Amino acid sequence: MPSSPSPPILKTAFSPRMLVALLMGFACGLPLLLTITVLQAWMQEEGIDLTVIGIMGLVGLPYTLKFLWAPFLDRFTLPFLGRRKGWLFMGQVLLILAISALGFTDPARAPWMVALVAFLVTFFSASQDIIVDAYRREDLSDAELGLGSSLYINGYRVGMLLASGGGLILADHISYTMVYQVMAACMLPSLLVTLLAPEPETPAGTPQTLAEAVITPLTEYFKRDGAVLILVFILLYKIGDTMATAMTTPFYLDIGFTKTQIGTVVKLFGFWATIFGGIAGGILMLRAGISRCLWIFGFLQAISTAGFALLAAMGNSVAMLSAVIAFENLSGGMGTAAFAAYMASLTNKKFTATQYALLSSLMGIPRVLAATPTGYMAKHFGWTAFFLFCTAMAIPGMLLLFRIAPWTSEGRKTEED
Repeated sequence: MPSSPSPPILKTAFSPRMLVALLMGFACGLPLLLTITVLQAWMQEEGIDLTVIGIMGLVGLPYTLKFLWAPFLDRFTLPFLGRRKGWLFMGQVLLILAISALGFTDPARAPWMVALVAFLVTFFSASQDIIVDAYRREDLSDAELGLGSSLYINGYRVGMLLASGGGLILADHISYTMVYQVMAACMLPSLLVTLLAPEPETPAGTPQTLAEAVITPLTEYFKRDGAVLILVFILLYKIGDTMATAMTTPFYLDIGFTKTQIGTVVKLFGFWATIFGGIAGGILMLRAGISRCLWIFGFLQAISTAGFALLAAMGNSVAMLSAVIAFENLSGGMGTAAFAAYMASLTNKKFTATQYALLSSLMGIPRVLAATPTGYMAKHFGWTAFFLFCTAMAIPGMLLLFRIAPWTSEGRKTEED
């Protein structure tokens, strides 16, 4: 499919559509850790058994299973604000109420009520993710998807930082009940963003029945050339990076870095390197296109994983740690932005919510399955060999690019002209 002319970079980067992508990313990122990091800290302080705290992780299932109700959001339109904005506004109102309600629960006396309300938070949060992903795909042109995805991801990370870091800091000074009220209030501006943002144009041929909303997105996708290879690529593109990341904290501690050094260099310095990488990746995609950036950023990701092997060989060196973290987070931010933009470009606008929810759920599988054996591998291989193995795991995904996103390709046809 011939690509549309590249828009002027500065005009695109500072357009209202990009600001909406950034702010919607913030709204999606903020609720995530309220049911993980902050809730775990609250329950720990209340003396809840660790087994119960661990089981509480099941409330996060809606993030993995969101594709189950995504077709409903593609099929039905509420009688206000439009196909996407109507569901988004209602979901955000319910999410704000659920976050506020979570603050009034009592982990010590009624932990299962905590679980129920936390589940509602994750359900409405996952529903918001579905609609925002669909909105971004439908609001932005193919040429703008790269930068829009990177700004969304950066907004998401800022929201996560506010919820986890800000929430825990606040909890030292006010009650957890008030912490959740503050976080609910931080979500209120998202309602204004939703009201002011334009409703994307509804394409012709959207599902007319719920059965059509469930089945047609799958049949449409699997009719495409290379459909299965694309799914394999989604599983493999970031698998080496994912495996390495799963064991980095034990690695840092094992070779002698202090928790202060890890917090300062890895978390704070690394956070800003990731943010810069996402922005730089988005701008580069405006110029070079998504396909070429998948090649460039994938190669940089693999090299950055090898940097951990070099750090393992050198041992405790704050300077080397800083260099490795800077390069790894920079390339990781770029790679994630390109990956998200690529997945969005695969979706058909007639049923964006369903197809993107399926693809993003598939993307999350390696986080669980590939990370599971990493502790065993690191223990028996040693750190240097382990990180070199993770580097090699990037090769299959890169080889698939020859078929699904050749260097000379200009785009992929996903909808009828």
